[in-house]
Amino acid sequence: MTKRSALKRQSRDAGREGVFDTRQFSEDSKVRRLPTQQGWSPYPSNDDRDQSYMKTLKPKSDGQAELMEAIDTHNLALALGPAGTGKTYLAVAKAVEALEAGKVGRIVLSRPAVEAGESIGYLPGDMEDKLAPYLRPLYDALSDRLSMKRVKALMAEGLIEIAPVGYMRGRTLNNAFIVVDEAQNCTYVQLKMLLTRLGWHSTMVVTGDPQQSDLLPSLSGLSDIAERLEPVSGIAVVRLAEQDIVRHPLVASMIGVL
Repeated sequence: MTKRSALKRQSRDAGREGVFDTRQFSEDSKVRRLPTQQGWSPYPSNDDRDQSYMKTLKPKSDGQAELMEAIDTHNLALALGPAGTGKTYLAVAKAVEALEAGKVGRIVLSRPAVEAGESIGYLPGDMEDKLAPYLRPLYDALSDRLSMKRVKALMAEGLIEIAPVGYMRGRTLNNAFIVVDEAQNCTYVQLKMLLTRLGWHSTMVVTGDPQQSDLLPSLSGLSDIAERLEPVSGIAVVRLAEQDIVRHPLVASMIGVL
């Protein structure tokens, strides 16, 4: 019996007995790929859950369709609604879409650094490190539409800027797409300052949930600002509701009773 025949026989016998050669898993061995079913995907097949993996942005409800239309046709849009209605995601996705289409020269994302019931001031690091947890949702929304590698490259070039509200005073944002997220945590004075940053050839979207403010009662200025701006021509105020929630169905159920 030749050496090759003996090896084939040993391999066949080992397969029958369920014995594995640990050498096949060593770093020096060749990569062995498991066979996969035709058309298999690691992502859910439910169409209601694949929004983040779609190249073309599509509304999931009438409220989302109204918001997308408002962003396309107005230079200033306010999106108010409960958690899970896609306010931040749609705003950031529209910003990325405008940047890639050459409609704007940069994206500016701003968010108030307000603690949600617990202090993180003790965390190590410099100011940017301490602000990172507050701005994480914006990074998540960006990386969902772009690769994280491209997000970092665009940030390095200055085409994407993420800044806390306190860094916006005194600026004029021309040729930009501005997204102000978690606006319910801004006071009336802060929102007035942010809204007046809007420059030429720019679009601004303000998102927030007036029912989930981390400020003391009556300090949030979002509801008051929205009521004052709603009758102004050229400004769109979109109010999303429970039926526009696109997260887990339990989120809509909880919002209705909490």
